Amino acid sequence: MTTMTETSARFREFKMPDVGEGLTEAEILKWFVQPGDTVTDGQVVCEVETAKAAVELPIPFDGVVHELRFPEGSTVDVGEVIIAVDVAPGSGDAPAAPEAVQEPVPEAGQEPEAEAPKGRQPVLVGYGVAESSTKRRARKGAEVPGPAAAAIQAEINGHGAKAGHGAKVAESRPLAKPPVRKLAKDLGIDLATVTPTGEGGVITREDVHAAAAPAPAEAPARSEESVPAPAPVAAPVDRAGRETRIPVKGVRKAIAQAMVGSAFTAPHVTEFVTVDVTRTMKLVAELKEDKEMAGVRVNPLLIIAKALLVAIKRNPEVNAAWDEAGQEIVQKHYVNLGIAAATPRGLIVPNIKDAHDKTLPQLGAALGELVTTAREGKTSPAAMAGGTVTITNVGVFGVDTGTPILNPGESAILAVGAIKLQPWVHKGKVKPRQVTTLALSFDHRLVDGELGSKVLADVAAILEQPKRLITWA
Repeated sequence: MTTMTETSARFREFKMPDVGEGLTEAEILKWFVQPGDTVTDGQVVCEVETAKAAVELPIPFDGVVHELRFPEGSTVDVGEVIIAVDVAPGSGDAPAAPEAVQEPVPEAGQEPEAEAPKGRQPVLVGYGVAESSTKRRARKGAEVPGPAAAAIQAEINGHGAKAGHGAKVAESRPLAKPPVRKLAKDLGIDLATVTPTGEGGVITREDVHAAAAPAPAEAPARSEESVPAPAPVAAPVDRAGRETRIPVKGVRKAIAQAMVGSAFTAPHVTEFVTVDVTRTMKLVAELKEDKEMAGVRVNPLLIIAKALLVAIKRNPEVNAAWDEAGQEIVQKHYVNLGIAAATPRGLIVPNIKDAHDKTLPQLGAALGELVTTAREGKTSPAAMAGGTVTITNVGVFGVDTGTPILNPGESAILAVGAIKLQPWVHKGKVKPRQVTTLALSFDHRLVDGELGSKVLADVAAILEQPKRLITWA
């Protein structure tokens, strides 16, 4: 099932694909083409931001761009048409818009046709969700009488309804898709108070955001109507310019949902250890001069990553996942090492696939590529899927340590604090040494205190004596 629908012999439509497992929407960040431009099969036409990353979308056919259905900044549901292409330019005097697919509205008392069951949604770029056997009916106006209102309401609500009953629902319940209803609920907006601007009287995301926005300062009459008069003892507060409301979407929305889900699903335990890493810092300096490491970005994170991989090899039970549905502990015989990366779009956690099999130069090269790709905003959803354990380097912000929250589906996360010169007892004398603090959070359903302590102690021991990378590996 492709994301293109042949609406006529001349026009084809390209739909928003599911570019990651289970995604439902994406925001159009930038269009690379405009109406009248010629496009070829495989050409990137736009960049979208999903809940996981920014992704470029190539179009799967040739032609001339006829219409862009959404402007930049729009949030579009998976399966919605985003661009129409004239695949047979020059065949007519003037291009005609693609025909809308309509179906007859069910008569009163008649059950609408049930939708065909949907299969697994493909996740490749250029492919989208399976089409339902029931096409979207065209809406011709905001006032839709009787059975037509019932049909639209049933379509928006995602379930069938008898026409007579649906008409009553349509009269009492504002028209809005489920994602828009959820947005209104999250923002505390009553849909009955929102003025719809969508076709057929449907409330859109933009309508909800407009209703949630504070009244502008230059409209005092509206403010007096919508804001209750303050008590006589309190001075009126003008909120204009004092607050900024930012819609929660894309990567930030995914971060919020993942962190809440992780914090209230997995019982977290965090342990700490402070360690002398002076010898590790000397090893880093030596590796920078090593010819075999030429072209590889060598830093303390590389040695810490290798130390964690060795600790997991010595304590493989820590590398697991909890299967709630099957009530099973899933032992992983591979390590996909996640690296938390701060990007302009928010925190993401891409991972190095099969990191346990990589040599030090290979691991260094993979780390460098991961960080560069993340900073450029080019990390793919696939690069962030399937992680098993994660490292978060809070030390780059001058922080000593923290209590990191597990990446959903993973068993452990190691936080690395800032490496600082501190007084330290070394060989019976107080000397200035390079010291850092490590914090290991783990899922207590999977990892007992003894196992978690062994993993953390092994990482600390390796960083204190890096030669253990050879003797323990």
